[in-house]
Amino acid sequence: MDIQISQIANLPSRFGQFKVKAFKEGCKEHLVIYKEPLNEVPVVRVHSECLTGDAIGSLKCDCRDQLEYALEMAEKTNGMVIYLRQEGRNIGLLNKINAYALQDKGFDTIEANHQLGFRADERSYEIVTFVLHHFGIRKIKLLTNNPEKINAISDIEIVERIPIVIEANKYNEEYLKTKKEKMGHLLGEE
Repeated sequence: MDIQISQIANLPSRFGQFKVKAFKEGCKEHLVIYKEPLNEVPVVRVHSECLTGDAIGSLKCDCRDQLEYALEMAEKTNGMVIYLRQEGRNIGLLNKINAYALQDKGFDTIEANHQLGFRADERSYEIVTFVLHHFGIRKIKLLTNNPEKINAISDIEIVERIPIVIEANKYNEEYLKTKKEKMGHLLGEE
């Protein structure tokens, strides 16, 4: 893996005082946000970019709520958020908006991706193991509802899965239902 790694910088935020480091993988630049000193077995959130949710506050998904929860946890527990540049489950922003348009016509999130010629989820997580090894981390508590993330992280011991419980709203109820029923997401304390 040919990865370029930035220097460490301070990132004061409304969630706490963090350190940040960027990892460039091809044309994708991922960000690692962490609280020093890192816990020996840190709580880690692997979060995929969602411009509409994370930055604009879209109510169609639960991404911003999950990211904010993860940043709060990183602050409280001396943990880490690995922010992956994989917009729209890695189909890109243009295709994500096209998928939104199909969802407006009644397709669920998976059906919309299929209509556009994509799998339900195009993301990959190889960089996560690289990042964790870079920080000398061998064991984590993974903050996720997605079983694919649990299965995809190799050579790292996941000692605990911590769920992220987010209240549904009228705009994302069907989206969350689809994630649970068709993608096997563990929404809640399962």
